[in-house]
Amino acid sequence: MYRAAVIGDRDSIYGFAALGLEVFPVADADAGSKTLRRLAEGEYAVIYITEALAAELEHELDHFRLLPLPAIIPIPGVTGNTGMGIKMVKKSVEQAVGSDIIFNEKD
Repeated sequence: MYRAAVIGDRDSIYGFAALGLEVFPVADADAGSKTLRRLAEGEYAVIYITEALAAELEHELDHFRLLPLPAIIPIPGVTGNTGMGIKMVKKSVEQAVGSDIIFNEKD
């Protein structure tokens, strides 16, 4: 059976444990990278990751974007929304259809 996890700084993810998600607090990008790889190779279908940590692991997240599982979803941390989640959705749409059909901004 697949599971869901949350990775990020302790203050941002601690409340997710009350929702039944498994939380994995990390102190830095290196620990976050190791935890992400371990969870992705395990039984986790959905991994929520704080936007701040996702920004530091962007190159590694690109690798996982090509795989069917796990779905890695950026969430705002205690510092607020950085726009990383929207950026990742935009990138995925562009990769899937070849152009920006959702967020087509006119200059």
